[in-house]
Amino acid sequence: MLEREGFIHGVPCWIDSGRQNADPAVEFYGKLFGWEFTNVAPPEMPGRYLIARKDGKVVGGIGEGEMNNSDPVWNTYVQVEDADAAARAIVQAGGAVTMEVADAGDAGRMGFFTDPAGAEFAVWQPGTLKGAEMVNAPGSWNSSDLHTTDIDRAAAFYGEVFGWETELLEFAGFKAWLFRLPGYGDFLERYDPEIRARQGSQGVPDRFEDAVGWMSEIDTGSPDKPRFVITFAVDDTDAAVALCRELGGSVIRPAATKGPVREALLADPEGAVFRVGTYNPEQ
Repeated sequence: MLEREGFIHGVPCWIDSGRQNADPAVEFYGKLFGWEFTNVAPPEMPGRYLIARKDGKVVGGIGEGEMNNSDPVWNTYVQVEDADAAARAIVQAGGAVTMEVADAGDAGRMGFFTDPAGAEFAVWQPGTLKGAEMVNAPGSWNSSDLHTTDIDRAAAFYGEVFGWETELLEFAGFKAWLFRLPGYGDFLERYDPEIRARQGSQGVPDRFEDAVGWMSEIDTGSPDKPRFVITFAVDDTDAAVALCRELGGSVIRPAATKGPVREALLADPEGAVFRVGTYNPEQ
């Protein structure tokens, strides 16, 4: 497999989390996933923007500044060719702007939005920052999955805005909707020529190479709210849960096996929710 460089329009490409003080998150995720951090914010910028690396590869970011929400969350950015055009499409499709499109220095151009159910996401028009360099490997971002109260409306919205297709899949007593971007597998095949053959041998759904995320339904009376939940890949889900507790985090849903994946829903010491998961095709 060749080293990956960048993403294409319509694919989630970056994750970060804003904090008023980045130090607790740096300590927690550094120990949980083995991340190392570098501040890339220019001297005139208030606060810091810390790029996280795993084994030397960029995996995400931690922002710091007084403007950041006191209740931290993990943000998902979808790559677009033109952030301003994407903003117009999002509003036309029924979404809303929460932060106007603006330049992030020479790194790129970005904006924050909510979908019709209220789930927040961002768009990223890359400049010098092309997105995560490592994904799906232990200690890195695996996927961003939409929790929503309106499956049909979400499918229509993300289809209109990003070209995502939606398919309901059921396995091991669970059901979820898979988001696909037609043609994404062709892009991935440039870096991983055996991706289709390997996935086929593991019994995954057809066109899984085009997958860009999952969607699950939450009840309108549930304490959960519409949002994208980030999953980080780990070598051992149970060990990651134990380490999260040891580092001051909390367990929202304990480890459980769903088909080939063993996963758990966790929160860091400041309350930002994330999932850890281990994939085992023989499970």
